[in-house]
Amino acid sequence: MSEKKRGFLGRLFGGKEKPQNEADTTVEPIADETGSSEDHSSAPVENGEPELTVEMEVKPVASLSEPFQPVPLDVSPRIIPDVAVHGGTVSTEEFVSTDLAPEPEEETGDALTPDEPEVIAEAVEDLETVEEPAVSEEQVALEEPKLSWFQRLKKGLSRSSSSLTEGITSIFTKRKLDASMLEELEDILIQADLGVDTAMAITDRLSDGRYNKEISPEEVREILSEEVEKVLEPVAQPLDLDIGKKPHVVLMVGVNGTGKTTTIGKLSQKLRAEGKTVMLAAGDTFRAAAVEQLKIWGERTGAEVIARDTGADAAGLAFDAMKEAQEKDVDVLLIDTAGRLQNRAELMDELEKVIRVIKKHDPEAPHSVLLTLDATTGQNALNQVEIFGKVAGVTGLVMTKLDGTARGGILVAIAAKHGMPVHFIGVGEGVADLEPFSAKDFASAIAGLA
Repeated sequence: MSEKKRGFLGRLFGGKEKPQNEADTTVEPIADETGSSEDHSSAPVENGEPELTVEMEVKPVASLSEPFQPVPLDVSPRIIPDVAVHGGTVSTEEFVSTDLAPEPEEETGDALTPDEPEVIAEAVEDLETVEEPAVSEEQVALEEPKLSWFQRLKKGLSRSSSSLTEGITSIFTKRKLDASMLEELEDILIQADLGVDTAMAITDRLSDGRYNKEISPEEVREILSEEVEKVLEPVAQPLDLDIGKKPHVVLMVGVNGTGKTTTIGKLSQKLRAEGKTVMLAAGDTFRAAAVEQLKIWGERTGAEVIARDTGADAAGLAFDAMKEAQEKDVDVLLIDTAGRLQNRAELMDELEKVIRVIKKHDPEAPHSVLLTLDATTGQNALNQVEIFGKVAGVTGLVMTKLDGTARGGILVAIAAKHGMPVHFIGVGEGVADLEPFSAKDFASAIAGLA
């Protein structure tokens, strides 16, 4: 083996070969565990095996006097070129990175100076910290497809329609009609709050001429829709404010949380759009939030708002509102009232007092008394219609909160029992989410028809 090769191996593996043209180096013997300092470097080869010779080619040492040649920065994963390492070059062709990014087709750009890698690293860090531009709620609303009124109504009644559809499908799939099937269907309809009368009308219609015959779930849902529409059609009446009374006084009543104040704001918006002058009376004097909410609606719609301090007498406010509405010759006066439970006698007495005060200005007022019903309350809504009807003389209903958790079937039961006009239904908080009641649309939506 040449001296040059042996010198390199000596430096690499710790042998005692001396590099060429360098002074001899003394290797201190290492003591073993027994304390012996015997030098094993020149021990004979055991078993007479020849000394292992490794042949490898080493490129010339780069001269330190040559100018620095910077390595071009290449951030893409690729084979690393040979790198000069203290007197030789180590080939690194075996170090191949993973295919995290495609290798560029062509290397471009000038070599980097020693200071430039730090500058580039800072620039890359800045790029990584750039945040995505915020998207406003208005932009999101514009990107979302706008649903039609029927689609919003169908979505609002999805809980009731899904329950009915699933129950009907489970009963009327590949079976011939018999008495037990009709009993099962009647139970499902009653559980959906449609009422006993409506449930019996639907089952009677199905049994007519269909015994021992197969009937599809789709046909059952069609009959359901038709029977519900028959019940609702007589009560689907628009709110008529053109009865020759000025101001037309509308009193809004209902239990807590049914959406009286919001409904007043939406009605104000619709009436203003029709060109009518509107005045709002913040009669829910027990809730500061209700007064502020009505003031905001007044600003939006251009309607004057009559309000007093929190805790003021509601009857006194109604009296002042009636006087100003008459003096200013407004078309419609919408009066809000505090929410009250129908079983609290003292609260219902207070409502009667408000009505008596209104009648001092106009014996025929209030001309319309609207009861707001929360569609999620179910059977309790029947009791509310009965009590408020006796105390306040309710003339029409507004069904609110048909927002997907509603038990919309209760409106059918109310219509069948009381025959109370239904003027509006609401499916959300927006102005466009309150629309005149349509019996056909409601019946189709609750039956899950397109």
